[in-house]
Amino acid sequence: MGFELFDIIDPAECGREASRIAVTMLHAPLCPSGKMIVSIDNGFGGVIFHEACGHSLEATSVAKGNSEFAGKLGQKIASDKVTAIDDGTLSNAWGSINIDDEGNPSRKNILIENGILKGYMIDKLNGRRMGMEATGSSRRQSYKFAPTSRMTNTYIAPGNDENDNIIKSMDYGLYAKKMGGGSVNPVTGEFNFAVLEGYMVKNGKIDTPVRGATLIGKGSEILTRIDMVGNELDLAAGMCGSVSGNVPTNVGQPLIRVSEITVGGRE
Repeated sequence: MGFELFDIIDPAECGREASRIAVTMLHAPLCPSGKMIVSIDNGFGGVIFHEACGHSLEATSVAKGNSEFAGKLGQKIASDKVTAIDDGTLSNAWGSINIDDEGNPSRKNILIENGILKGYMIDKLNGRRMGMEATGSSRRQSYKFAPTSRMTNTYIAPGNDENDNIIKSMDYGLYAKKMGGGSVNPVTGEFNFAVLEGYMVKNGKIDTPVRGATLIGKGSEILTRIDMVGNELDLAAGMCGSVSGNVPTNVGQPLIRVSEITVGGRE
């Protein structure tokens, strides 16, 4: 992807959106803390799955036993609502590749299907260790790094729930519209992520904007608590860093509802 990026992204609109968020959050009250229902918006909301679950599905971690999903193929690890995919073949997508850095053709890999763990992202070396074939997932930043299994365009697939119905289903909770950065323990999947733009939801309606919210949890537990999945998928571009350097990836998901997440606030 090169200058054609500007055919699909309007820099002026990006600036207006950034200023809108800044003004909205400037005088917003601090977010209350506690365990509550949380709806996470589409697009960059997928960063939580990418960081807390995606890296644990790479053979780099699985082959060494440094993943909570190691040895769980065919087992239920998420709610029935969850299907997760890593697809390096998407047209014009930021994380797409024609072939991986071991010469294997890129492909669509089903990681989780209706809650069942179906596969990992596998490079040749770790595939031999695991007794499994490579999945076209080997990547590196440059010749300075040894290639290993990495994500491409990784997302939770769209479901059947309407976005409006997801919000209406919440008596009280947090709507995380824009996610920020955070930290993850790659072995346990424990994470915390900042919410850049959040709103309290009361009686099924989006209410007061709030600032200072943080989502705290464990990837495997969150997967089992996703009880509604919207039907509008969106992807968001970023750079992913790991042992083989920084590579372009997409994260993504539709709007999802999690029945319970610990929300850290400053109220």
